[in-house]
Amino acid sequence: MEALVNKIIPFSSVDGPGNRTAIFLQGCNFDCKYCHNPETIHLCGHCGTCVSVCPTGALQKQGGRVTYDITKCCLCDACLKVCPNGSSPRTRSMTPKQVMEEVKKNMPFIRGITVSGGECTRWRDFLAELFALAKEEGLHTLIDSNGSYDLSADPELMAVTDGVMLDVKAWDLTVHQDLCGAENSEVKANLDFLARCGKLTEVRTVVVPGLGDPEETVRWVAQCIAPWQSRGGTRYKIIRYRPFGVRERYKSIVPPTDEQLDGLAALARSFGLTDVVVT
Repeated sequence: MEALVNKIIPFSSVDGPGNRTAIFLQGCNFDCKYCHNPETIHLCGHCGTCVSVCPTGALQKQGGRVTYDITKCCLCDACLKVCPNGSSPRTRSMTPKQVMEEVKKNMPFIRGITVSGGECTRWRDFLAELFALAKEEGLHTLIDSNGSYDLSADPELMAVTDGVMLDVKAWDLTVHQDLCGAENSEVKANLDFLARCGKLTEVRTVVVPGLGDPEETVRWVAQCIAPWQSRGGTRYKIIRYRPFGVRERYKSIVPPTDEQLDGLAALARSFGLTDVVVT
């Protein structure tokens, strides 16, 4: 069993509680306009465009496929800038055991692992086995998800999952479809399910001026999770859009002001939420 791993960050303090190792898997079923790592959305098409611009020879084309040697990579991002598919050739096909070997190098300095993407639940079987191995090592396990996978129908996965960090990008269906290219009924269902069962670690809404209605989203999210916050200690993180790592046409968007974000945080707290963070 293998998954395409985009990158592994040995130590992260922003991907869940405590110091953690964050694993990013390749491929996503959403195509969010403001995505801050759009190179994780699509799979490599093996066209070879990136090979000629790689300054260290980390990329080669062999047998019609682009191969990647992580030991030669200098992370200059030249390959990402020229990719016509908006993808990344810097992926590795890894088994859960291979990923855990990487994670073990960071112990005992980490509390747990967080698996993100892309959308990590697209690699469900890999995720379940990796989390089972992590639990054997006494590590806390978190899923970072766009909410498109029905977690309530997968008790096996939830049994080895300590919590979920859920993105709620927009509440209105039409707005969500325009923003992400996908509908959001499953996102809402997961929000309710996770809040009720106490595994909703964090909800995140990115505020992008001119895209969507963040006030509506914050209002509905707060109403949904407030009655259940004592079960999971859910944090609501309201995130400022920053024009870094995004597609070229969205780099000119001016980030929201402190006043806008503080107003949204106050709105969330007005429904009884006690752990609201602006970042």
